Amino acid sequence: MSTTSSLCVDMSSRYEPAHGGKVLGAGNFGTAKLMRSVATGELVAIKYIERGDKIDENVKRELTNHRLLTHPNVVRFVEVLLTERHLAIVMEYAAGGELFDRILSKGKFSEDEARYFFQQLISGVGHCHAKGVAHRDLKLENTLLDGGAVPRLKICDFGYSKNSLIDSDPKSTVGTPAYIAPEVLDRKAYDGKSADVWSCGVTLYVMLCGRYPFEDRREPRNIRSTFQKIKSCDYAIPSNVHISAACLDLIQRIFVVDVSKRIDIAGIRAHPWFTTNLPRELLDIECADDDNVISSMSMADIEAIVEEAKQPHGGDADGTSAMTHEEDHEMLSNEFDDDDEFNE
Repeated sequence: MSTTSSLCVDMSSRYEPAHGGKVLGAGNFGTAKLMRSVATGELVAIKYIERGDKIDENVKRELTNHRLLTHPNVVRFVEVLLTERHLAIVMEYAAGGELFDRILSKGKFSEDEARYFFQQLISGVGHCHAKGVAHRDLKLENTLLDGGAVPRLKICDFGYSKNSLIDSDPKSTVGTPAYIAPEVLDRKAYDGKSADVWSCGVTLYVMLCGRYPFEDRREPRNIRSTFQKIKSCDYAIPSNVHISAACLDLIQRIFVVDVSKRIDIAGIRAHPWFTTNLPRELLDIECADDDNVISSMSMADIEAIVEEAKQPHGGDADGTSAMTHEEDHEMLSNEFDDDDEFNE
């Protein structure tokens, strides 16, 4: 029988189930649950990953990159804990759910509403890039809302992220098919930040049009056809969607196959369409950071916990049984069932 590590904690002394330990999400990574801090009463989301083989360098990279980010439009990293059976990642809880679901309920957004969320998305992504972090899986499902009357967007899930200050240039084809930039498909080294800009463009298009720009309408599940349309930048604005000339100009500057000619985050933030009705809090991204404090956990703390979590342990001390569910569409080899929701 294995001996309990000194790094293991009793989760029940720190966090308790909220609303019956509501499951917020589940997949091959593990299970995310709604919990409450015993000390403060704050609601948090805790992602449980089973110890052992699932704890790899990608998990370590996710934690170290997420810890660096302190911005109102990025889900806050709180801490990571080790239990006898799981690695537990504690994060800010976004009560409003996914932006994806908001679009499903409406079909598509007005140009003003799309701009409101796009401004926040670019503000958050700009902060990530300033810290050296490329997200590499930006999509509607990874943009949450805080649940306020005036919703604030929160970027989440840094499982595919890379830090240009630490890591080598990305080469692997990761992300979600509908959002992938053409250079990512070439299996050569690419700039993750430029690829993020393309994904932001897909997000804007979906908000405005209620469908994916490069999806083959005749064969929506044909990923190979989607990739061909991405590589040739073959898209169109639906005839029933009316957007301003300025908005169309921005989309056309984002969807550029030649990375050297694609607009960057600074260019987007200076674009006339983007600056229209820009909220005061987003005028200066540095000012937007002032109210946020980096996690008190040190890099050494995180690294020690991750290394220990690579060793599998028995038991179920945290009360979270191992759960296996289908991943929705995070890996290229998987189909993405949610796409069907946009089919007319």
